[in-house]
Amino acid sequence: MTHATMPLRWRATLLFIFVLGATVWQSCKKDSPEPGEPGIDLRGIAYDPKPYTVIKPDHFPQVPIPPDNPLTIDGVQLGRRLFYDPILSGDSTQSCASCHLPQGSFTDNLAVSVGIDGISGRRSAMSLLNIAYATNGLFWDGRSPSLEDQALRPVEDPIEMHATWVDVVAKLKIHPTYPELFRKAFGIQNSKEMTKELAARAIAQFERILISSGTSKFDQYLQGNKDILDDDELDGKLMYFEEGAGVGLPDAQCFHCHGGLTLTGNQYFNNGITEAATLDDFPDKGFGGFNNKINDIGKFRAPTLRNIARTGPYMHDGRFQTLEQVIDHYSNHGKNSPNKDPLIPQVGYPIPGTSPLQYTILTPSLKNALVKFLHTLTDTTFVNNPDIQNPFL
Repeated sequence: MTHATMPLRWRATLLFIFVLGATVWQSCKKDSPEPGEPGIDLRGIAYDPKPYTVIKPDHFPQVPIPPDNPLTIDGVQLGRRLFYDPILSGDSTQSCASCHLPQGSFTDNLAVSVGIDGISGRRSAMSLLNIAYATNGLFWDGRSPSLEDQALRPVEDPIEMHATWVDVVAKLKIHPTYPELFRKAFGIQNSKEMTKELAARAIAQFERILISSGTSKFDQYLQGNKDILDDDELDGKLMYFEEGAGVGLPDAQCFHCHGGLTLTGNQYFNNGITEAATLDDFPDKGFGGFNNKINDIGKFRAPTLRNIARTGPYMHDGRFQTLEQVIDHYSNHGKNSPNKDPLIPQVGYPIPGTSPLQYTILTPSLKNALVKFLHTLTDTTFVNNPDIQNPFL
């Protein structure tokens, strides 16, 4: 049967199907822009980048800013929106902030985080407080060299946001506001210039403003208010920083792993939380699993202890629910494994006459003093800072 001999009603039906199909195809085409599409001309939108000045405590060092990603007001605000926007996930239900919430000092207060498909990860979400000062790798295992690199990874992780950057960028390009925001942040001339790299640079800019306020009790002590710590808190501080020998207090060995003003040493340690007869017995290889160095198996990045009272549960797998449990672990000198940090068994008072030298456990009052000191690191001003909250609320 030819088109000419086809009954009229059939020809009308075929014409309707063709028009419908063309409409659906055009709709799909708009939802998934092709590389050859002209995009949106953004040159009519002003590009006037203004530097963003990070607010930090006077006693903190300058915030490191990479020369290829300077902070601007528009860049930080774009990063803030992207950080809180679930558009970055495969089903638009989870954002970066789903695992990094301000009230948890940018953790999710879960033992391990759960992705969009309901699959649990194997590690806890690390705090982003003072993450701008992080050196020597990011994540628990150090696998990411920079905030710009780190921001790219959760989007395509099948256990986390389970998307592809190709799809995410396509959604951003047709979004009613993001092309303009990318123009203001980075000076692009057309929406087709929007990339995952620019998105990651914006998120990294926002993360670099997540700096302590300097108003915690401990910071006030550092700035000269020596009466702000009570006797227990002061004892805990002396044990933390191994300053208590002159007044008869033991060394709690905390500062070696959690040092500097940000109270993170930017190093990797086996802190004795996993019993292992050999280095091959660690269920999570940690730093050694990333760098393939056998002596680093079972080591993990020491997190910041600032705002530690807000970030539980604790350790890379969230095994400890309370700070008291954490202190008990160190007081008991941890579990045995080949590369356990040698300072872990040295918490407490040395026991005279022992060979090799052994150490006592901490008394309940000493453990209480340490916990009380850790609470002086709480920075409520930071977690309530309106500049870092969800812009969509």
